[in-house]
Amino acid sequence: MSMMKFKGFSMGAIALGALVVSAVGVRAEEIVVSNYGVSANGMPYAVAMAKGYFKDEGANVTGIVTSAGGGTTLRNMLAGNVPYGEVNPNVVVAAIQQGADIKIISDNVSTVAEFVWAVKPGSSIQSAKDLKGKKIAYTNPRSTSQALASLVLQSGGLKTEEAELVKTGGFGEGVAALDNDLVDVAPIPEPLWSKFKDKYRAIAKASEALPPLANVVGVATEAQTPAKTEFIRAVIRARRKAVDFMIANPDEAGDIVAKAYNIEPAVARAAVRNLTTSKTDGVAYWGSGQINMAGLKRTIEVQKMVGALSGDVDVTKMVDTRFLPDDIKAIR
Repeated sequence: MSMMKFKGFSMGAIALGALVVSAVGVRAEEIVVSNYGVSANGMPYAVAMAKGYFKDEGANVTGIVTSAGGGTTLRNMLAGNVPYGEVNPNVVVAAIQQGADIKIISDNVSTVAEFVWAVKPGSSIQSAKDLKGKKIAYTNPRSTSQALASLVLQSGGLKTEEAELVKTGGFGEGVAALDNDLVDVAPIPEPLWSKFKDKYRAIAKASEALPPLANVVGVATEAQTPAKTEFIRAVIRARRKAVDFMIANPDEAGDIVAKAYNIEPAVARAAVRNLTTSKTDGVAYWGSGQINMAGLKRTIEVQKMVGALSGDVDVTKMVDTRFLPDDIKAIR
């Protein structure tokens, strides 16, 4: 997951996104997925595309639009009249606070289990309890990695100010900083972790050290939903089917992901196996879409910690479950 700071949201983009494009028959559509092709959150969409699940469910998805940041992804969605998107919760909340007509319609990734914090094999650091006075990499100010670094320190009984957080600008750059002894610890998310796990040693795993935190959510605009209700429902069903396939067939799913993400099949297989078997307090990484309200509220509080969100947030008013299948409509 990469929940970057939401900034520069254009009210013009909101207005443009509110325009409804009339549909005639079954129309080809794109969807938007933050960090698709890079981060683990979007892997089920690669499987759904390759296995034909979108068409099977009645959604003629012709492509997936992506970007490196959740804010950019959401602007792309609104400006392009795209009916469905997957973005970070803090981006959605910030946009709604600024007047965007969007709703959270599914809870797609309900944990941050793709993250581990790693050191060089010879490091004296064995756990989060040993991080006092150490340098910990994070990507950018107000990012998820910054907030999670604070939570990792707390899991070791330490305060944020008892360690030095070092901005690296990216996860790959964080690994390079670790190699060059510029930091003592770096966050390494999947699929990077599966690529480098034999080179470094994990001293904290999010699935073990942190509670379930909403990672990415499905969203739709109020203006688009009347004409696109069935399309949106079909996308949610297809993604859910893809998650089930990944659990049952991790190696085949890994090979599909490898092609879509342009990574080595062994790395993709390892990442899929890791995340399909991951449980954080009993909560799976890739969810069915059912809303986990506790995880959403935790994420909002975490983002407030680093200043990515402010003010009172009633997330219950931002959620719309009408697009979910009946068996997962109930909010957990």
